Amino acid sequence: MTATSSIVSSATSSPATRSRRPIALGLLLPGLIGLGITFVLPLLWLVRMSLNKGGAAGAIIETISLSTYTTALTDSFTWQVTLNTLKLAVLVTVVTVVVSYPVALFLTRTPSRFRGVLIALAIAPLLISQVVRTYGWLILLGDGGVVNGILTEFGLIQTPLKLANNYTGAVIALVEILMPYAILAMISGFGRISTDLEQAAGSLGANGLQVFWRVTLPLSMPGVLTAALLVFVLTISSFITPSLVGGGRVFVLATEIYTQAKFTLNWPLAAALSMLLLALFSLLIAVYLRAVRRLER
Repeated sequence: MTATSSIVSSATSSPATRSRRPIALGLLLPGLIGLGITFVLPLLWLVRMSLNKGGAAGAIIETISLSTYTTALTDSFTWQVTLNTLKLAVLVTVVTVVVSYPVALFLTRTPSRFRGVLIALAIAPLLISQVVRTYGWLILLGDGGVVNGILTEFGLIQTPLKLANNYTGAVIALVEILMPYAILAMISGFGRISTDLEQAAGSLGANGLQVFWRVTLPLSMPGVLTAALLVFVLTISSFITPSLVGGGRVFVLATEIYTQAKFTLNWPLAAALSMLLLALFSLLIAVYLRAVRRLER
């Protein structure tokens, strides 16, 4: 054992360190209790409900069976809804990250004294309810909305574009709604990028595009991945925007879970679909952690 390891071992096993452990556990206890009540217990109830069977007229047959999962996983509609959810999440994530990246990079690098004001303006939409913003997009994208009105007024189109009550409208609305989250995540990541490497690359003859492509972009990837993870998770769990702007034509897991629980009254199936959504979350987290480890090598 080296001298350094001996010192660390003795420090961690000292009476002072041991006396702090009850204090640390006491400080953690309220949070752990709150987490258990608000997350663990509902999750356990959800797992138990998914093992029941759905009967006629909304009846719940209490049992322990995987038949509900079998029904869900052998239904082609469930797979179609899952694919629609993933497709929507991937498209919204890519567009949101691409659009938010230059904004976040500008807000990180700008020397303006109004930088704080600009950051506040970028995240100001978070102060407005998502429901209100979604209805705002219905007004903007509708057949008689602002966008079609302007395009018609300038003679660019003869008939209104179908921008609402469909998949396109859901993508546009979700991108705008989730941009502040992506900007915040990338700003926190970009703040750790040193400009010394960029200056060194420029002094060695690299032009602006080469500096960005070979230095700035690779160094900013952890922040980009964090933003992508956040946007992806919020998209696949989104219910209000696909439901309203999609006009009932955009079927994703969140809307299907709501339909099964509220209208069909098949709570076991709704719980099973919720567990499927949770499995997608877990898979995404695993992919994210692996990507971060590869970037850190």
